[in-house]
Amino acid sequence: MWHPIPSAVAEPRLQQTYSEEFMQKKRLGANGPEIAPLVLGGNVYGWTLDEPGSFRQIDRALDAGLNCIDTSDVYSRWIPGHVGGESELVIGKWLARTGRRSEVFIATKLGIDMGEGKSGLSARYIPEAIDASLRRLQTDHIDLYQAHTDDANTPLEETLGAFQKLIDAGKVRYIGASNYSGTRLAEAIETSRRLSLPAYISLQPHYNLVERQTFETDQLPTVTKYGLGVIPYFSLAAGFLTGKYRRGEDSSKAARAGMVKKYQNDRGYTVVEALVEIAGQLHASPASVALAWLMAKPAVTAPIASATNDAQFGDLIAAMELHLDASSLRRLDEVSAPTA
Repeated sequence: MWHPIPSAVAEPRLQQTYSEEFMQKKRLGANGPEIAPLVLGGNVYGWTLDEPGSFRQIDRALDAGLNCIDTSDVYSRWIPGHVGGESELVIGKWLARTGRRSEVFIATKLGIDMGEGKSGLSARYIPEAIDASLRRLQTDHIDLYQAHTDDANTPLEETLGAFQKLIDAGKVRYIGASNYSGTRLAEAIETSRRLSLPAYISLQPHYNLVERQTFETDQLPTVTKYGLGVIPYFSLAAGFLTGKYRRGEDSSKAARAGMVKKYQNDRGYTVVEALVEIAGQLHASPASVALAWLMAKPAVTAPIASATNDAQFGDLIAAMELHLDASSLRRLDEVSAPTA
């Protein structure tokens, strides 16, 4: 029975299809595995990217060295006619078709309402949620199983004890948290230490150039103190940081118009303009620059980013090879400061 022991000997290496010179992996927290410096976001699978396109993208991602895919049981329940699990189903079909399970590190999540009382992090619900995800993903284990959001109605020891059973059963290798406050995350880790229960090795926070305050003031001190990995979601601010939203232009019909509306102000547009200028100097895209800024942050292990076409996917790959000089980093820090 496999346990996530923090040891280089205990950590099986994923099969590699790329050169070490091309891809410098990063360790996910003090006690986690090594993953690529960018995580492929699976939220678009079965939503804005169809099944054939998703299959092709995952093939290309692994061939390029991106070995970690992040998804959730709730993706994409927000779409009329969807019930949740659509993204996991697509990934599961790809796994069954290709047989490349050993090459990919799968991260999924649970806890957000799936309907019919299926939500939260109770010891009653967790076994049901993991089995449903395993069926959809057509695999016998999840590499990183994450609490999608904190459950204030369930004691931390109950949640962590349920995760312990999943690890003992070989269904989960590591556990992580998403959307936890710094205080609550620290309480969870101290509970793990006190009761000798599995501990979260990573945090998935909302963090990017236009969403800095919560992570940097509340969560960063905790992840630094406990040596947690950080895999930020919405790394491109729902597409706002790609540069496609400009001052004075009507963006109301964009697929994620509602998500980016809060960024469409003077500060947000100033950040985008700086991204566009720096990108021009580097012959790169604004998206690549925005991701490179996140990758340059010492606390960040690997930002999560998704793509719905070849051009966007190319921006993700290019970001991993893009080096931002001190002047560019300083300028982006300044224009994106929460008080700017």
